[in-house]
Amino acid sequence: MASEQDVLDTLRGIKDPESQKDIVALGLVRDVAIHGGEVSFTLAFAAQPPQTKVMIHSMASKLVGRLPGVSKVSAKMAGGTAAPAHQHGHAHGQAPSAAPAAPQRPADMIPEVKQTIAVSSGKGGVGKSTVAVNLALALHGTGASVGIIDADVYGPDLPLMLGTRGRPGMFDNRIIPVEAHGLKVMSIGLLVGDKEPLVWRGPMIHSFIQQMLRDVLWGPLDYLVFDMPPGTGDAQLSLSQVIPLSGVVMVTTPQEVALLDVRKAIAMFQRLNVPMLGIVENMSYFVAPDTGTRYAIFGEGGGKKVADEYGMPLLGQLPLDPDTRKGGDEGAPITVRRPESAQAAAFREVARRVVERLDAVATLRPLPTIS
Repeated sequence: MASEQDVLDTLRGIKDPESQKDIVALGLVRDVAIHGGEVSFTLAFAAQPPQTKVMIHSMASKLVGRLPGVSKVSAKMAGGTAAPAHQHGHAHGQAPSAAPAAPQRPADMIPEVKQTIAVSSGKGGVGKSTVAVNLALALHGTGASVGIIDADVYGPDLPLMLGTRGRPGMFDNRIIPVEAHGLKVMSIGLLVGDKEPLVWRGPMIHSFIQQMLRDVLWGPLDYLVFDMPPGTGDAQLSLSQVIPLSGVVMVTTPQEVALLDVRKAIAMFQRLNVPMLGIVENMSYFVAPDTGTRYAIFGEGGGKKVADEYGMPLLGQLPLDPDTRKGGDEGAPITVRRPESAQAAAFREVARRVVERLDAVATLRPLPTIS
């Protein structure tokens, strides 16, 4: 059976690419615990770029998993300042890792990006990523330059939905986003294996959001779209703190259980003073291809009900469409796969209304105070 010393000796074989020091000497390895054949430890990263974190996490899991008698490895990722080398191990009584420094509110973090749009939802499974991808492509179809960030770190779907297979490159210590269908794309799914889970806590998500902005070479963009995770968690809070979002598109389905959660998400963004661009009601209805009969599978009118309740526009009602699902599974979204279809036209209409709302919201923002 492997000992704690065996684990540490193995992890000393992994070096940080920038400092060329091993991760144990840097104090990144903490809380090593061994229970039978199960080994757990924490990687307490500091300011390493995301691709370095993913690389170290992957290598550490694989190398420790090869030790004799090890049947399972749990490598957690945490933020905070690296501890001195002698503080590795169980670290009983050790104070919790420090949270990241207060985020800058920089207009200069992505200075060449004109508009930032978050696509969010209160509930998972409502087609938020499908809306985010096709909205970005519809905006690109107007001649705009568009990027998209997969901020859903626990379920990064964009590489599959956009058919991206390559890994991001590097230039001048910054990440070059992958391009797909004319979009600049960045996702943690491009840096880890398809079946590799990310065990991240709040500080790591906050750091990831910052680095996807600061450390990625986005260049001039008219729109940067964020595919957010569902709910009201760390990613939404971090993004709202780090940059002044131009607005949020909220995605829901018509049924009450989805509306219950979307109200909570709207309230969160309102509390954070983020402008709401409107509601997209997805899976609004299904038209049977053989008879043309329209069925309200998930109920009807829910999106308009919430939009009216909060005084915001209903940006669109999108039907449940098999070709849209197929396009997402095959890396050719419906706006690319069948641009002449009614579904693609519906996404283009949503994009048109989003642009209108961005212009309207901009006129309502207070002018800066000059002292």
